Amino acid sequence: MVESPFTMSKPTIHLIISLLILLTGRGSSEEQSQPLSLVSLTEWKVPGTWAIAGNLVGSTQEKKWKSIEPGEGVLYNGSEGKAGNLESRKEHGDVEIEAEFMVPKGSNSGIYLMGRYEVQILDSYGKADAVLTYGDCGGIYERWDESKPEKEKGYEGTAPATNASSAPGAWQTFLIRFRAPRFDGEGRKIANARFIRVEHNGVVIHEDVEVTGPTRGGIDGPEKALGPISVQGDHGPVAFKKLEVRPAKFE
Repeated sequence: MVESPFTMSKPTIHLIISLLILLTGRGSSEEQSQPLSLVSLTEWKVPGTWAIAGNLVGSTQEKKWKSIEPGEGVLYNGSEGKAGNLESRKEHGDVEIEAEFMVPKGSNSGIYLMGRYEVQILDSYGKADAVLTYGDCGGIYERWDESKPEKEKGYEGTAPATNASSAPGAWQTFLIRFRAPRFDGEGRKIANARFIRVEHNGVVIHEDVEVTGPTRGGIDGPEKALGPISVQGDHGPVAFKKLEVRPAKFE
């Protein structure tokens, strides 16, 4: 006997809906994808002196770790905070990144989307909104052209809309939605990369920011459709207890 839609149980209805979604390919790519955790030494090409700890305490007075506890769950750039940059084994295009990070007093790092477009990490606690620059925490870093006159070498760059920074030594969060540059069938770029949305500690600091090319300090070479996630490790101590990358698809 075939059940009438009016007499079907809820589990039966949910099963039918799931099967329809599976068969028709409905559902967003973000719903179907699983995040990749980068809080692991095995996910990076050359982890160098980056290490895993159980917990860290960042100094509120100095650019150093106050303490490092053994264990699992936190990725950090060594006891001196002078490790090389990380580069992920896997390459990505459009992504959503969730990060939970911490820096001690005065420290500096950054997350590079596709290895080329940096969202800055910095101890910017207490800085007034009126004087924020691209170099402050959450800023989209400037571009650089060595062939230009001295005062024009650095250009573009976007300051965060507001200073959402927590005090040094506190854990902070980023949510980054990023659209990769687009290329035609012959490899010519037809659309620039865009930061669709960036949130810092739950506060929106960027919406729909176009990046015309790689920002300063990114990996060498021309822009591509796919690229690695990179993390700056040589400007001071930084730690991550969450760094997840989820494939996305933005129009």
